[in-house]
Amino acid sequence: MSTYQRSAAPVPMLVRAIGNSYALWQAGRARLCIVTYHRILEAHDPLLENEPDVATFREHMKMLADCFKVLSLDQALAALRENRLPPRAVCITFDDGYRSTHDLALPVLREFGLPATVFVTSGYVDSAENMWNDRIADAVRGASGSALDLRGAGAGIVPIDGLEARCAAVQALTSRAKYLPPSERLDLIEALEALAGHGTRPLMLSSEMVRTLHRSNVTIGAHTVSHPILTKLPDAEARAEIEGSKTALEAIIGEPVRYFAYPNGKAELDFDARHTAMVREAGFAAAFSTATGAVAPGQDLYTLPRSRPWDASTFFYMLRLLRWLAS
Repeated sequence: MSTYQRSAAPVPMLVRAIGNSYALWQAGRARLCIVTYHRILEAHDPLLENEPDVATFREHMKMLADCFKVLSLDQALAALRENRLPPRAVCITFDDGYRSTHDLALPVLREFGLPATVFVTSGYVDSAENMWNDRIADAVRGASGSALDLRGAGAGIVPIDGLEARCAAVQALTSRAKYLPPSERLDLIEALEALAGHGTRPLMLSSEMVRTLHRSNVTIGAHTVSHPILTKLPDAEARAEIEGSKTALEAIIGEPVRYFAYPNGKAELDFDARHTAMVREAGFAAAFSTATGAVAPGQDLYTLPRSRPWDASTFFYMLRLLRWLAS
């Protein structure tokens, strides 16, 4: 159990006072911010610019512990239903099921005594295969030469001459691959890896890591079996992805999996009313999009907003959370 005592420094005290005043102004209709992460890195990686290293992640967690009231999803949603959310309520979540959640994030969460949730893509558990976006980044990182000839995969000639060009290549190829049908996405990645090679270090959680997280104040949620864009699938396949992830994860932890996060998470583009109905029918208690802003009382429990402040500094991250809570 953590013995961390929140800071009595002027800035955290001011933030707590501002957050408390918002709650009074909202007259019993306090809001909830749900923040999300994916991978936590050992050190900064320019090809993964949006993923924080562990030092930055620790700064974020210290800020949340000092300035906000961090709740588990169970605590937060129970309080939301009963309209008794505390001021400055925040939940911490992770997507996809990277082993860095276990290896790097969990020790920090324990340090500050913070609960969290990880939405696991069940098909990658215990797998040596990494997610498609990481395969792209690893291939571009390891490629030689000044350009990649991906004309055979429909992606043209991709410059990789220098760090800036490689960063741009990762972004462009990831954006291109995201909405391709799964078979075409795989063709593109295999063509890229044939030219550039691919990483061999497994990045995803093992079953034992999932169980360790579950025993360590981290809720396990579902994130489909293979992380498809649900709107790109026939309904029967989408239902199998949703239900299959729940079944697989329940077999690992031996308890019900109650929460679901939509892959990519943009309403109407990545999921729609068909999929919220499937999630409800599968027995999930709530589901989460990637819409920005705070959860307000009365919102649909199957399309709850959940995002990450993309601010470069922890200070502006904190200010954005305050803005979400106030808006």
